[in-house]
Amino acid sequence: MKILPSLLPAMLVSVFSVNASAASCGSFTIADMNWNSASLIAHIDQFILNNGYQCDAELIPGDSVPTGISMIEKGQPDVAPELWTNSVKEALDKGVADKRLRYAGKALINGGEEGFWVPAYLVKQYPEMATIEGVIKHAALFKHPESETKHAFYSCPAGWTCQITAEHLFNALKLADYGFDMVDPGSGAGLAGSISRAYERHQPWFGYYWSPTPVLGKYPMVKVDFGTGADVEEYRNCTTQPNCQSPKVTMYPPSPVYTITTEAFAQKEPLAYAYFEKRGFTNPQMSKLLAWMEDNQADEETAMYYFLETYPEIWKAWVSADTAEKVENAL
Repeated sequence: MKILPSLLPAMLVSVFSVNASAASCGSFTIADMNWNSASLIAHIDQFILNNGYQCDAELIPGDSVPTGISMIEKGQPDVAPELWTNSVKEALDKGVADKRLRYAGKALINGGEEGFWVPAYLVKQYPEMATIEGVIKHAALFKHPESETKHAFYSCPAGWTCQITAEHLFNALKLADYGFDMVDPGSGAGLAGSISRAYERHQPWFGYYWSPTPVLGKYPMVKVDFGTGADVEEYRNCTTQPNCQSPKVTMYPPSPVYTITTEAFAQKEPLAYAYFEKRGFTNPQMSKLLAWMEDNQADEETAMYYFLETYPEIWKAWVSADTAEKVENAL
């Protein structure tokens, strides 16, 4: 087919425009949330998007509820990389219904995880301890720090929301009838320290904890199965309510943890949005990274380089081979 010379410039411009639009990525903002896992994810996202997709992503300070509300009301920031959506679920759902927001991928694939836990070495020795019946059967192993007749259950520190849920489930399971007593660790550090001491001494431990955390990244723990599954309605309407008089047994339902973007961003930046749909961490992956940060006193930027250099098999699954090559060259 012969192409008239007069048509060549217009055709070349058209082809160039199509290719440019297919590969272009603009400027946008990512919330750098004020807790370690979210800030680490934000730094990873910025590096991959800026170097692999040639975006201009800027990190700006963020916090859980204020960031979600700001995205709904002001359209800024463009992206919240790790939002625990239960805390602002009604507002987020309304934002989606009003076409102001979108749920992109899951930042934490498993969701935030809570439960009653025992050390993995204990389950290896007593396999039945993976269930609450097994824990009760071996109640005498869980020495109380202040009593020779009681058995220790380490609860959440006083004043934390999880103190309410842990106490309700302790009562619903009737653990006091089997000699257990709730031990207040005094602080988050105290609760983490109780697990650390148990592991160092290879001693039994039973109590509440959550994931992802540095503690569960360092110390393999098994979540005790109550045999009931998670009753979401019971959890919302009673387990989490301070004045609930007759709590029932339920496992903790996962806390959905999503990457949230504005609708305008999703439409304007389809390449970057597609990345956020794929990017996500399992709880064990994130717990290991948080443990590494704590052990090495590393900030989020240092941990970002560590992750990209040490775990290419994780992040390369989120991007194309061409993009991965660009990220590696930037490293």
